[in-house]
Amino acid sequence: MTTPNPAAMEFFLTRRSRPPKVLRPPVPTEAELLPILTAATRVPDHGKLEPWRFLVLEKPALTRMAGLARTRGAAMGLAPERIEKGVAQFTDADLIVAVVMVPRPTDKIPELEQILSAGAVCLTLLNAALASGWDACWLTGWHVHDAAFAREGLGLAAGERVAGLIHIGTAASVPPDRPRPDVGAITTWVRD
Repeated sequence: MTTPNPAAMEFFLTRRSRPPKVLRPPVPTEAELLPILTAATRVPDHGKLEPWRFLVLEKPALTRMAGLARTRGAAMGLAPERIEKGVAQFTDADLIVAVVMVPRPTDKIPELEQILSAGAVCLTLLNAALASGWDACWLTGWHVHDAAFAREGLGLAAGERVAGLIHIGTAASVPPDRPRPDVGAITTWVRD
């Protein structure tokens, strides 16, 4: 049995994301972000395929992507409020780490396991940022699921997808906590 880590358990029991609209500078420097990214790669990865990669998006790139989101949203015929919500995700941000799911061809590891590994990277990245003293949030949005936006804005290759956009910064305010699941209501014990 591994040694209990009460501080880590307390972190998991009390961790919370911060809405991206309250995140402001300062944001992590490259030197501060590298250990967070390193921690994010310590996830289940069957076959050691590393079916993910990172894009660190800083303000100039975020401004460019906001413009592209506006253009793509209009071209797709989206409602103006939906377009602006997607645009705001970039204009309001100062640092986003895009976790890109990179499927690896193999007969041994199903693509679903590779997708789940990319999701694990997203959550571990979020938690590593929080554990490092930053505030953070994991989002996606219509724009990153649009192939043209993903290709033009993020340079994604065919088959690559965004698993998550991890916003990292310093919270200007802390909204009230949301209700949490009733674990007893969603847990079934199978004993025989």
